[in-house]
Amino acid sequence: VSDLPPDVLKVIVGEEEQQECSSSVDQQECKKTFSCSECGRRFGRNSNLKRHMRTHTGEKPFSCSVCKKSSTRSGDLQKHMRIHTGEKPFSCSECGRAFTVSGTLKRHMRTHTGEKPFSCSVCKKYFTQSAGLHKHMSIHRRRMMMKRNLQELHPRSNSDDASEEGRNAEKESFSCSECGRTFCRRDHLMSHMRTHTGEKPFSCSVCQKRFSCSGNILAHMRIHTGEKPFECSFCDKSFSQKGTLQVSAWS
Repeated sequence: VSDLPPDVLKVIVGEEEQQECSSSVDQQECKKTFSCSECGRRFGRNSNLKRHMRTHTGEKPFSCSVCKKSSTRSGDLQKHMRIHTGEKPFSCSECGRAFTVSGTLKRHMRTHTGEKPFSCSVCKKYFTQSAGLHKHMSIHRRRMMMKRNLQELHPRSNSDDASEEGRNAEKESFSCSECGRTFCRRDHLMSHMRTHTGEKPFSCSVCQKRFSCSGNILAHMRIHTGEKPFECSFCDKSFSQKGTLQVSAWS
């Protein structure tokens, strides 16, 4: 019997059945005469049955010539090879960014369309990616754990709990739809979103280097102006970056 979970096996088998029937001349006459001896699933082609049997045997006959990673399907190997070749056949029609896998392009397109198919069952916030929802849900899990611990130590009324949740909701009112990170100000969220979109609206007037944050370009400009506003109180040296000053103080 397969070691794979039933829901995963069902998805794999469903893809196989759809593939074999869609390639048939007449879908209405798609006969399934080949039966799996392990789980009883039936297939219309012997080749599809053989491919399905690998989910039980664990056989991976397709091997990468570069890193020797093995796959059960030739299509999976083709996708994997793009890591080594650098091929990115799927490009965004909006910004031109290219991807190796179509699924990644589909997720990326949501940054342009604004589609948010993943919703939180607690506060009804929406996210473009399941990873963002998963990270966001941890906020509710932590909050519930803290609430239970506090109730055990200091039992309170429901009105007190509701008012606290309202205050917490205000503090975390601006949430990133990509990764679930929350911010207390909208402008901080907008600045953070550029880490996902790659947008760099601030450019240096001297060398044209671009930045996502205005603060970064101000620090960069000191390279050209020679300004060193951060002075060490121990050695009287001056630095253009605060971080460099802190390193000098500890060295």
